[in-house]
Amino acid sequence: MMESPTALPPTSLETQSSLPPAEVLVRDSAKRTRELFSGDFANVFLLDDESSRKSLVTNKIRTEYDDLRELPAALAAKQAAATSAAKRKKLGPGSSKPLATEADGADASTMKMIEGIPSSGATGPTTTALTIRGKAPMPGFGGAGNAQKNLPGSSLVRNNAVQQVKPVWHAPWKLMRVIAGHLGWVRALAVEPNNQWFCTGAGDRTVKIWDLASGSLKLTLTGHISTVRGLAVSPRHPYLFSCGEDKMVKCWDLESNRVIRHYHGHLSGVYSLALHPTLDVLVTSGRDGVARVWDMRTRTNVMVLSGHQGTVSSVVTQEADPQVITGSMDSTVRLWDLAAGKTMAVLTHHKKSVRTITTHPKEFTFASGSADNIKQWKCPEGAFMQNFEGFGGIVNTLSVNEDDVLFSGSDNGEMCFFDWKSGHRFQKMDTTAQPGSLEAEQGVFCSTFDKTGLRLITGEADKTIKVWKQDENATEETHPLDWKPTLQRRRY
Repeated sequence: MMESPTALPPTSLETQSSLPPAEVLVRDSAKRTRELFSGDFANVFLLDDESSRKSLVTNKIRTEYDDLRELPAALAAKQAAATSAAKRKKLGPGSSKPLATEADGADASTMKMIEGIPSSGATGPTTTALTIRGKAPMPGFGGAGNAQKNLPGSSLVRNNAVQQVKPVWHAPWKLMRVIAGHLGWVRALAVEPNNQWFCTGAGDRTVKIWDLASGSLKLTLTGHISTVRGLAVSPRHPYLFSCGEDKMVKCWDLESNRVIRHYHGHLSGVYSLALHPTLDVLVTSGRDGVARVWDMRTRTNVMVLSGHQGTVSSVVTQEADPQVITGSMDSTVRLWDLAAGKTMAVLTHHKKSVRTITTHPKEFTFASGSADNIKQWKCPEGAFMQNFEGFGGIVNTLSVNEDDVLFSGSDNGEMCFFDWKSGHRFQKMDTTAQPGSLEAEQGVFCSTFDKTGLRLITGEADKTIKVWKQDENATEETHPLDWKPTLQRRRY
């Protein structure tokens, strides 16, 4: 008869199944923990649940709300003054309505706990959780720090939505005259200070002078060997200044109609120029990435304003600092200290090339145009004010008149008119290329208002100069203001 095999030891699974339930083990562990720490902590685990709850509520109240138990004196006085006499009479003298009662669904025991909690800082100074915190007085200097420590902080003031400025009604603009005569793109415009004539520069390398009233050609000046990109007429001298892609900056004597000065120094094409309103200096900028300041009389390059990383496509001047403002293809606008020859500020808000800058004739503000945005800035610090929205294409030119009408012209022929104060676009239209030109030749390259601000002159890719004026028959009834304030738009 064979012997029975030896009994095998129980497996780990059988051993695990023979253990007591987890609840029993947890309870036993808790009992051992109580016995272990009861001597050090006065057996807090054996206390009644009410005391434990009270301790928990007390700790939470002090941690989160102790700084708000009492209002500052200024707020308390204001709150007391706002209570009406009838309400005080109804509640009785010295009585105050509790924040919550059992009728409101509050737990009576919890309310009793909260009322019985003493302030942890009862003997300390008055809380300043809702006040403006001042600096402590310096030792040895006396004083009580901030005198306004009991006034409510600005963090309690509700930040209401910024109220939008309602735009002023402007009459719509319409085409008045088309002037043809150039054989290339019209790239530069300037109006004479007496408002008698204006001059244009184009890709046909000529500068033409036109009668403003009739639009007839008065004179053609030849001398540039490449596209003329900038023009300026001096208000104090009989001089006309021109610059072009041939690196030349010329000074024309309008009495003899010939070039009397050249300003040599630019290393590449010169794209823009501006005359200082009070000083006898000329500022030019171009593809070499700098703006150069010239002495008008001696032809000396007295200063080189360097700092841009790309072509400086636009430069404007004004009497007060910043006296020179430049916009560049490196997407920045720079404000210059002319006395020091250094940059006062660099405005980096644009994300695309800045092609044009214009200053307001009466306000101390200016606007810059790019493919991404038209932005308005405040001098002298260059603070950003607002965006002009609602245009398309790459903005090549900006002009603003004294009636707060801002004009923008794009390379796709789109023309927009904005209200300068509010940024509202009140008119948008496309220019019409002259018969015989391509549809692609609708770009607007340059623009300027005449001295009265009643005529707008544009130079375009169809080789024409167009003169625009306001519709004299338009009224607020025939052309109502189409403006709807939105919450998304904010004025900065």
